[in-house]
Amino acid sequence: MTSGSGIQIPSRLPLLLTHEGVLLPGSTVRFSVDSPRNMHLVSHRLLKGTSLKSTIIGVIPNTRDPEHDTDDLPSLHNCFEAQERTVVISASLLRLSFCRIGTAGIAVQVVGSNWPKPHYTLLITGLCRFSVTSLLKERPFVLAEVEQLDKLEQYTSPAGEGVTAEDGELGELSQKFHQAAIQLLGMLDMSVPVVAKLRRLLDSLPRETLPDVVASMIRTSNKEKLQVLDAVSLEERFKKALPMLTRQIEGLKLLQKTRKISPDTEKRVTNIFISLFPFSRVLLKFKKPCSLFDPSSLWIALPRFARLKKMPQSMPEYALTRNYLDLMVELPWNKSTKDCLDIRAARTLLDNDHYAMDKLKRRVLEYLAVRQLKTSLKGPILCFVGPPGVGKTSVGRSIARTLGREFHRIALGGVCDQSDIRGHRRTYVGSMPGRIINGLKTVGVNNPVFLLDEVDKLGKSLQGDPAAALLEVLDPEQNHSFTDHYLNVAFDLSQVLFIATANATATIPPALLDRMEVLQVPGYTQEEKVEIAHRHLIPNQLEQHGLTPQQLQIPQNTTTDIIGRYTREAGVRSLERKIGAICRAVAVKVAEGHRVPRSDASTPESPRRHWQLFNAAPPEMPIVIDHTALKDILGPPVFEMEVSERLTLPGVALGLAWTPLGGEIMFVEASRMEGEGQLTLTGQLGDVMKESAHLAISWLRANAKVYKLTNIVGGPDPLEGTDIHLHFPAGAVTKDGPSAGVTIVTCLASLFSGRLVRSDVAMTGEITLRGLVLPVGGIKDKVLAAHRAGVKRIILPKRNEKDLEEIPANVRADLDFVTTKNLDEVLNAAFDGGFTHPQLTSKL
Repeated sequence: MTSGSGIQIPSRLPLLLTHEGVLLPGSTVRFSVDSPRNMHLVSHRLLKGTSLKSTIIGVIPNTRDPEHDTDDLPSLHNCFEAQERTVVISASLLRLSFCRIGTAGIAVQVVGSNWPKPHYTLLITGLCRFSVTSLLKERPFVLAEVEQLDKLEQYTSPAGEGVTAEDGELGELSQKFHQAAIQLLGMLDMSVPVVAKLRRLLDSLPRETLPDVVASMIRTSNKEKLQVLDAVSLEERFKKALPMLTRQIEGLKLLQKTRKISPDTEKRVTNIFISLFPFSRVLLKFKKPCSLFDPSSLWIALPRFARLKKMPQSMPEYALTRNYLDLMVELPWNKSTKDCLDIRAARTLLDNDHYAMDKLKRRVLEYLAVRQLKTSLKGPILCFVGPPGVGKTSVGRSIARTLGREFHRIALGGVCDQSDIRGHRRTYVGSMPGRIINGLKTVGVNNPVFLLDEVDKLGKSLQGDPAAALLEVLDPEQNHSFTDHYLNVAFDLSQVLFIATANATATIPPALLDRMEVLQVPGYTQEEKVEIAHRHLIPNQLEQHGLTPQQLQIPQNTTTDIIGRYTREAGVRSLERKIGAICRAVAVKVAEGHRVPRSDASTPESPRRHWQLFNAAPPEMPIVIDHTALKDILGPPVFEMEVSERLTLPGVALGLAWTPLGGEIMFVEASRMEGEGQLTLTGQLGDVMKESAHLAISWLRANAKVYKLTNIVGGPDPLEGTDIHLHFPAGAVTKDGPSAGVTIVTCLASLFSGRLVRSDVAMTGEITLRGLVLPVGGIKDKVLAAHRAGVKRIILPKRNEKDLEEIPANVRADLDFVTTKNLDEVLNAAFDGGFTHPQLTSKL
């Protein structure tokens, strides 16, 4: 087999007919053997052989269908034994069955198995080419007389020798091929052990073996490998393999430059891509070219493009694959907008769009300033928390306008399925991407402003927890590789600016809340609402209803009436609806009259008729809405100042409460009657408020002697022979929270003492069993609610004194704040002349 001059294969070789691959000299290929002749070859020659020579076999690609590989070889055998003229025909017949040229190889591994049917798996290393000169036998396996084509003794020279530049065209081809092979390996990651091993192998191999070795390494079809195998001439072999190597290098260059492709070269790159991968012409049917793909997603999409081209449109899978590829093509993998940051212009824009909200606008400007100085800023995730109608969503839209980015709102209220965030897996019928990926598809860029609206109203069900799915989305350290279940490819969300809104933080899961920076957006004062109405609401409503200021005017005192008597809210949403109702009523009058505003209507001398009667004849323009017109259009006032009227009897006190809709005033009423000392609580109270009521009763009973509190029969225990009924009006509304303790104590103290609580006092704070007053939250919202109700004195915990800095200056000027440490101070401030007996001093 070997000699001093090189390698020599036997003249007779058993033939392994393969239909699933091509073995080239210098390569190692694994073949599956299950046909009868091949199975006999393995069992009779390879498994029973005792020498190295017996493990050398010939591997020839079989061009026939393996299922029809039966006993048709005798005719071919006869052809080889015929005359010279018949030999030519036999060669033609042989090409129809299998190739004349094959590769001699050594079987380095044989593995057998009976599942799912008996078969062998061979690992064969190619040695050299040979040609079949005659068939010796066909049963039990094919045995042929062969002629060795490659003179392997010339390949034993060291690397870099053998073929040289002095060999003319062959030398130039060899040098060019060697440089291209080095360039290909240089584009791969050398830290991978296999790549490093290939690089060392390239330096040690003779250049004559490179076409076969490289052709077996790169991505080529079996047809192309057959062309290299059939190239007996070394020069022809270089010419066949060099275009394959060049094509592979260009493909790698294209993928490396995918992220950096400019719109000018997009068309050229697409044409190159189509030339490299002919099946990718299907991309031209889609809206966007393939050059916008991310390299990692490109390798996922390419096989599906190939399958789609071969798939009949009637198959159900065709529509699923087409929809998936539509999404892949339309996603903005590398398309983004450039931030247009100007802090002065941003400040002006925010001031023009939103009145007040100074703290929130200051934080937004801080974020934009840092963004201008450092473009790679990650996060933060801003969360605007406040009552409805205060402008949380519109602030997010203004931020997008300031940055020059696309804006997209995702409503999360009522979402209870994590698939709404992460998408559905494509194995399900009707699967679709999640709202994050779908939003990116809608805006068409990878750095929009996403507003996650009502994040506190996420639900939870058997389909998973969507709040948990948002943890990865809102984490700057993780969202650079967010994977949607439908897309199943990592997408970079680190450039997206996420803004969340909520009415309260109590229902937001702690882990999700920890990823966000909470910015409180409190309600507006009456003066702020008037300004907002005349700066924004009235002009907008006039435009929406087709009216002009020359046709309708709403004075400030009328706006104040609407705010105080028809709307009692933290935001301005109801106020805008009331103004819209006025505009609709005026639009009817304008449409009925068909009158054009007089040219002198804006001058002081022009006669301006107030709308005295709604059903009167169409008046002259402009129509001025006064108190009478307001009542005709909106009806009787909804809210009346009833605080002083309801505090005319003992056992009534006014508390302050916080709700997701803003601050509210809350009356607490108590009555006593003969009984057995039972306490009845009504008004849809939660457990916390019930505990506050029991604390108040216990503290008053413990301090009854100090404050001269007696029961109905005059005993020292206020509850002896007495039943107490404590009621919180508006019983249809559930009430709970740790801020009603001081109000309940004051109400019961008024009941037991028979004294009236001051009619201009409201209070908030929690208590302890020892009579200490604890701090509470929502101070600004509660103070604004008290100010709207006409309260003049507010009793607060001492530790909430710092929160008064957030109260607008005009509101603080109208109110008298009393900060207290214990219940003794609370009672002294709530009653005229104090509550403690003059001769007694509190020991609290």
